[in-house]
Amino acid sequence: MALGLMTDSAVYLQPAFILQQRKFRETSLIIDVLTRDFGRVPLLAKGVRKARSKTAGLLQPFIPLALSYFGKSELRTLTDVEVIQPFNQLQGVAIYCGFYINELVGHFLHQYDPHPDVFSHYRDCLSCLSDSSKIEAALRVFELDLMDAVGYGLQLDYDFHNEKAVHPLKQYHFNVEQGPIEAIDGQFSGKTFQALKLREFADARVLIEAKNLMRTVIAVYLHGKPLKSRMLINNIGAKVGKATFVIPSP
Repeated sequence: MALGLMTDSAVYLQPAFILQQRKFRETSLIIDVLTRDFGRVPLLAKGVRKARSKTAGLLQPFIPLALSYFGKSELRTLTDVEVIQPFNQLQGVAIYCGFYINELVGHFLHQYDPHPDVFSHYRDCLSCLSDSSKIEAALRVFELDLMDAVGYGLQLDYDFHNEKAVHPLKQYHFNVEQGPIEAIDGQFSGKTFQALKLREFADARVLIEAKNLMRTVIAVYLHGKPLKSRMLINNIGAKVGKATFVIPSP
């Protein structure tokens, strides 16, 4: 199967993932998709909610798809859907974490702004989410890679305030624009900044600090706007006990 072919008004077999969908009229859907070569693209999926439609079952989040569509307006029309095999289905809390990264992509990527690197990071993150032991680390890596891709990359290895490299045994505050600032009462260790730089999260304490730091960073760039996926996870966790769930940072 040759993926990603296109003409002036049509795209054929473009690798993509469904980010979200909403009902349109009686039988159709409008879907927001992350494509490999064209970024986020809104598509009209006509008639897929009809009783005999076989397409609706494929238009679900986290399934690697090859989509064909046409049109020159902002809302293109879906013409064909194929599943790219193989893939691992997300289960349990991984599903909610998947919605979390979908929401991040929706917030940080503009429509029709190509980011093949984000597509690759997204696909890799989904693969890691299917392994429950990798969920926390996978979310942190995706958050970092997404920030880098959209121009919000973090300065992690140098304390410009004190003009010296970050030391793994010292404590730091973190300023989103300036980076680490050494402080006796700092809530982040130099070891955590090194782990973030290397995308290595074997240490449990480092992973906790990394979550808190990325929560701060994302909140700054979202201007405090809450993430629906995090609120959902918190609500579920409150009902069954938070120890059961991995809570991704907003």
